[in-house]
Amino acid sequence: MTRYMLLTKYHGGEGVPPMDEWSPDEVTAHIDFLQALNRALVENGELIEAQALAGLDHARIVRSDGGTPVLTDGPFAEYKEFLAGYQIVDVESEERAVEIAAQVSAAPGPGGKPLRQPIEVRPFMGALPGADT
Repeated sequence: MTRYMLLTKYHGGEGVPPMDEWSPDEVTAHIDFLQALNRALVENGELIEAQALAGLDHARIVRSDGGTPVLTDGPFAEYKEFLAGYQIVDVESEERAVEIAAQVSAAPGPGGKPLRQPIEVRPFMGALPGADT
């Protein structure tokens, strides 16, 4: 088994409005779809963790050179892409991780149409050949 992180990214350039502009029914359908998928993955023993992230108005950027950290609000609303959530899965193969990512990407959005969100699939470092961690 290999662990992968599936990073769900909101990509405003794809013509999909932010979720706060969706109807309540569209939001419910989207969340219900992802919760059902996560339940199935838990039953399979493949889901380790899944979280949706709070909106950009709650995000902070921290920078430091080793001294006092500098904290700023952001990223800002003009960003076209940001991390919306993630899942950590423990699966038999990269192909299975990609299959799950495809299901997440197809979650319904406005009008019930699949969002086609970009989902980044990344193995944990220890899963890479020759990795020491």
